[in-house]
Amino acid sequence: MEFLNHPIHDNEPQWVAGFMSGTSLDATDAALILTDGERVLEFGPVAERKYTAKERQVLQDATDAARAWNWTGPAPEEAFEAARKVVTETHAEVWQVLRQGGGKGVAVPLAGVHGQTVLHRRPRPDAPGATLQLIDPVALQTALGIQLAYDFRSADVAAGGHGAPLAPVYHGALLDRAGDGASAVLNLGGVANITARMADGTLFAFDTGPANGPIDEWVAAHGKGTHDEGGAFASAGQAQEGLLAQLLDHDWFRELPPKSLDRYDFNAGMARGLSFEDGAATLTAFSARAVAKGVAQLPDAPQRVIVCGGGRHNPAMMAALRAALPCPVLSAEDAGWRGDSIEAEAFAFLAARTVRGLPLSWPTTTGVPAAMTGGRLKG
Repeated sequence: MEFLNHPIHDNEPQWVAGFMSGTSLDATDAALILTDGERVLEFGPVAERKYTAKERQVLQDATDAARAWNWTGPAPEEAFEAARKVVTETHAEVWQVLRQGGGKGVAVPLAGVHGQTVLHRRPRPDAPGATLQLIDPVALQTALGIQLAYDFRSADVAAGGHGAPLAPVYHGALLDRAGDGASAVLNLGGVANITARMADGTLFAFDTGPANGPIDEWVAAHGKGTHDEGGAFASAGQAQEGLLAQLLDHDWFRELPPKSLDRYDFNAGMARGLSFEDGAATLTAFSARAVAKGVAQLPDAPQRVIVCGGGRHNPAMMAALRAALPCPVLSAEDAGWRGDSIEAEAFAFLAARTVRGLPLSWPTTTGVPAAMTGGRLKG
């Protein structure tokens, strides 16, 4: 594609770029969609920039520093600034890859960027919610050379919402495009979140519990890599039912949605004392059964669950989901979607909605008191 400095026509479909860097700390993803912020008309090129081991460590250091800080005392700005630099530079690089992978003659006037979440606190009766994503929007907008939408969560949190999940409005657009009725989209990143569309079109969304985060942490702590490739470690172990029963008795599962989690609210410490393989199997089963607990909280049972995010590549996770859920479980590709790019596409969609002043969240998706616009624009 030829990426031109083209004026934005608010109500007309435009090619929009979206970027996402998730809490799994694996890569920056980028994608293009043709959208007016209400419909998805066409899908464009996608690109990925994997983080190096050194870059992952910078992001992990910032996450660890953020957790130690927890909004108390001076912020660890040195660690945050190092992470902002990594995130911003890799976003600029993946933009160049996206440009090289496209065709000719298409203008892209707008991009949406999420940034790197290093800390999230859901609202509680005794404390307001808070969320922190790291990115340098000024430097990134300069590198892209087009208008940039960013900071999509803050307005929702300030209004009393969870600020998460934010992809539901895009998941709804995908379901509209597919002509589905009461179906659900499950995203398996560091945390699992679900968007369910009821038969009347209402969207319900919330975090169900952990997804890949504790498993990745468990594998890394044992020096076995960054994740359970192909579910091999979990498949070699045995899930411990007694421990699973204890874990599933957590107060989290009695909280009514909408609700949200920080990546480390559930962590690899849950499997402490187990063998490596049994720990991987137990953490995998726990993530799947946590999803089932969430599905049971929906007003209507979904006809099917469509899985996106990195966790769908894990056969052990997908098998555990199929065993735990009372409906068919499909991968995003089974539904004709691009499973590795949905979150990046979602932030392109949110950028288009930001330009038009359309809501990004609702009481049934983030708990915000009323339909809420959000996002900030630069350039």
